[in-house]
Amino acid sequence: TDGYGCDKYIEATGHPNGVIQGLQMIRKLGLMVEFSVFSEPTTVDWSIIGDRKEIDIHGAHLSPYTFPLASEFLKSGKVDVSKIVTHTLPLEKFQEGFDLVRNAKDSIKVMLQP
Repeated sequence: TDGYGCDKYIEATGHPNGVIQGLQMIRKLGLMVEFSVFSEPTTVDWSIIGDRKEIDIHGAHLSPYTFPLASEFLKSGKVDVSKIVTHTLPLEKFQEGFDLVRNAKDSIKVMLQP
């Protein structure tokens, strides 16, 4: 973005650092969509939101009706996940997958296959 910042930021990690990173990356008057479930409270610098960047924040959630459609899109290849699924592991190695996500150094998303 040449230092300009992104127009839109969709936070879907559920990790407090994802919110903080998004607020740093988004441009002035940008749009942030919060699409996560958090296991702990998240604290942010509200002056970034209102005073410095004047960004819009939208909350979103997954409807139970979206899962069958999303699953079909993934199966049919209508959605290309090759740039975000960095690891594919058999279900038996679920702990390794969780560790990869927890450390998040070399992974974005881990897919477990039955």
